[in-house]
Amino acid sequence: MNLTQNEYSNMTDKASPPSKFLRNSILAFVVGGAICVIGQALINLWSMVLPLDDAKIAASCSLIFLSALFTALGLYCKLATYAGAGTLVPITGFANSIAAAAIEFKSEGLILGTGVKMFIIAGPVLVYGPVAAVLYGILAWLLRLFV
Repeated sequence: MNLTQNEYSNMTDKASPPSKFLRNSILAFVVGGAICVIGQALINLWSMVLPLDDAKIAASCSLIFLSALFTALGLYCKLATYAGAGTLVPITGFANSIAAAAIEFKSEGLILGTGVKMFIIAGPVLVYGPVAAVLYGILAWLLRLFV
């Protein structure tokens, strides 16, 4: 079966479902915003018993714990299916990706399964995050020298 580019394009247009771009964007915005509101609420709660800087750290740890717990219970995946990119709010999305890898590969053992697979995802972030921060710091320092 030889198809021209136009024929192939017409076939894919007919077979592809229409995009739900607006709906998906609104859901991502609402769910991502809700996660951030929960984070702010946790900061407010923790600041009742801790100094503000410590409350921010405790709230971050709480979000990481809740994300890993919801991943283990299978709830985070359901939320991500519904909300899409809204669940990629950095701290919860990153915790979910690490916890999901750990759960998925636990049958291969603690070191070669859980440990290795967790850091396949975390490794690039842990390497390139600080490298990018150092490069940004050097660039900012150089700009201050010349501006």
